[in-house]
Amino acid sequence: MLFVELRFFIFFAIVLLVYWSLRTNNARKWFILLASYYFYGSWDWRFAVMLLVLSTGDWFFALRLTQIDDGRLRKLYVSASLFMNLSVLAFFKYFHFFVDSAVMFAQQLHFQLSGPTIKIILPVGVSFFTFQSLSYTIDVYRREIPAVESLRDYLMFSSFFPQLVAGPIVRPKYFVPQMSEKRSLTLDQIKQAMYLFLLGYIKKVCIADNLSPYVDRVFNHPAPFSGFASITATWLYTIQIFCDFSGYSDMAIAVAALLGYKLVLNFDAPYLADSIQEFWKRWHISLSTWIRDYIYISLGGRNKKNRLVTYRNLLLTMLGGGLWHGAAWTFVVWGGAHGAGQVVRQEFNLHAPPSPRQELLRRIVGWFLTLNFVCLCWILFRSSNFSTALVMIKRYLLLDHGGTETIPLWLAGIGPVLLACQWAMRRIHFEARMCSMNLTNFALAYGATWALALSMLPLGYRPFIYFQF
Repeated sequence: MLFVELRFFIFFAIVLLVYWSLRTNNARKWFILLASYYFYGSWDWRFAVMLLVLSTGDWFFALRLTQIDDGRLRKLYVSASLFMNLSVLAFFKYFHFFVDSAVMFAQQLHFQLSGPTIKIILPVGVSFFTFQSLSYTIDVYRREIPAVESLRDYLMFSSFFPQLVAGPIVRPKYFVPQMSEKRSLTLDQIKQAMYLFLLGYIKKVCIADNLSPYVDRVFNHPAPFSGFASITATWLYTIQIFCDFSGYSDMAIAVAALLGYKLVLNFDAPYLADSIQEFWKRWHISLSTWIRDYIYISLGGRNKKNRLVTYRNLLLTMLGGGLWHGAAWTFVVWGGAHGAGQVVRQEFNLHAPPSPRQELLRRIVGWFLTLNFVCLCWILFRSSNFSTALVMIKRYLLLDHGGTETIPLWLAGIGPVLLACQWAMRRIHFEARMCSMNLTNFALAYGATWALALSMLPLGYRPFIYFQF
């Protein structure tokens, strides 16, 4: 059930009608819990059962962590939670990756092995809800939050349908306190949520889905395409993945807001960042902060006495972040490239500290280099294998002429136009201006924008890119 499908609009209309008609907070939480499991079970009811078992296990482990003081037992319970969640993630997402890698390594040593023929269906959003559950038990183990005593409340937190399958990753310390009181909405909050949902819909359907066929044509068979087509396809994918994923996040935040709940901001104009560190502070913010707090800091974080230790921790963190995104070596190298980019940037700042007189030039050059570095890395992210990635990277860096096939010239102008629009919308605070309109003007502008968006629908909806993660 996609946010952009008619059946979701029908489902959510029913949810809103029933939810706001219920008078007590307990009744509302029970209803959201049932609606969330129905939403997730619409893909496959077996995955809903798996989610229930995992969530119940983490609720039990966390409750035991608050009831005992023995350090060894507490480590045992948190380890059990880690093992349970990571085992599920490893089996469903990485089983074939590890097996295929082992077979390939054995073949390099001249041993002939064959992998098992097991067909594993990847549960939608498995990486998101396992990371969310891990943050809960780890936070309880660290005594940063109390355990949730009500099983119903924890099941609702772990299955909250707006963000369940593709984030933002919700921290319990941020979300659980919101569940203690009955939610309410103001007119301004409703307008803001409606604006955000429409913005996400435009990003996903009108932009990302319409660009997808051109990106697929080039990346699926890059050899016959010209260098111009290859570079343009890379730019288009850079736009597509941002509009697809940030569009989902916008809609998820909006849907949660219409139920009275606040989710964290997940994107903040990342392609306007002037350094790779700044990019990761703006891109998939809920994941960036998660891997910082639970991987980078656990490895030792920043070491003031030894830069090499800091860089090691940073590289290992980004390699793990790359593997989180997908079970393929291209994702691992993508994460490693981003880690290396951050190391280079830190070394540059250390040996060439910024000068106030050169600040503007430094930011412009930094933005240009960062954006192109991110585009190059997206080639690794999008390519199905290293052969495709190398062809695309060669054409991007060397302006290789390549083949003779091409794609429409006007597509090259989409990137600059959208960047300019995003910069302008931030400068004039477009969202605040839109939501400050009186109800009549807001309704007219909102309806006209929807009409324009519906006129740009593609032939068919495509699954959100991050559903595979």
